[in-house]
Amino acid sequence: MTTNDPQGASTQLQSSDPADWPVAPGWQPLVQDFFASAQGRKLRGFLQARLEAGAAIFPPRPLRALELTPPEEVRVVILGQDPYHGRGQAEGLAFSVAPGVALPPSLRNIFKELQRDLGTPPPAWPQPGGSLVKWAQNGVLLLNTTLTVEEGQPASHAGQGWEVLTDAVIRHVAQGPRPVVFMLWGSHAQGKRAVIPPDRGHLVLCANHPSPLSALRPPVPFIGCGHFGQARAFRDRNRS
Repeated sequence: MTTNDPQGASTQLQSSDPADWPVAPGWQPLVQDFFASAQGRKLRGFLQARLEAGAAIFPPRPLRALELTPPEEVRVVILGQDPYHGRGQAEGLAFSVAPGVALPPSLRNIFKELQRDLGTPPPAWPQPGGSLVKWAQNGVLLLNTTLTVEEGQPASHAGQGWEVLTDAVIRHVAQGPRPVVFMLWGSHAQGKRAVIPPDRGHLVLCANHPSPLSALRPPVPFIGCGHFGQARAFRDRNRS
């Protein structure tokens, strides 16, 4: 693969081999089963072909959410659509941007609602910048439904197989022994509600996407939804 970016190795995908993408031990059987399947092999072939064609693919570690948040530690799931498609933005966590990157509008609205809802920033408040690594390290699974994207082409890797894996991840969390908060923002995320069993005691919170295009619109405006306060109260009631 050729690139004009001298920092390409740190900002974009270099390999289509899942062995190069670390995950927490608890996720390994699920990930291995997926990539051994026909759909997983097809996805690897697609990624390899795009790399050989010189495509700039982000992020460099597609499974980083599964690396930083082991299944046994998941308390909250925030579901996004696909990674940011600007160079240097995506770091493998939904809505999160790499350190030093300007806050995207959706992330700015997430912080605005967090501040409005809870009054004061919680200890994991990401200052400075918009990296949510601390959230991921404290039980918040920041999962996109599609885990790679090409530069400047949003949703360019949708429908290539990632959704099979991420549905399996959601299902695995939802079938676990502990009640979990699922934050589904926007119609795309809410389409995954069918994967979450209704009889497991989970808290499923739905609102518009935090994008400025929808954050203040009906039916459930993101700004003012109160999801962070509801999640905190739920976790306090179910703390184990």
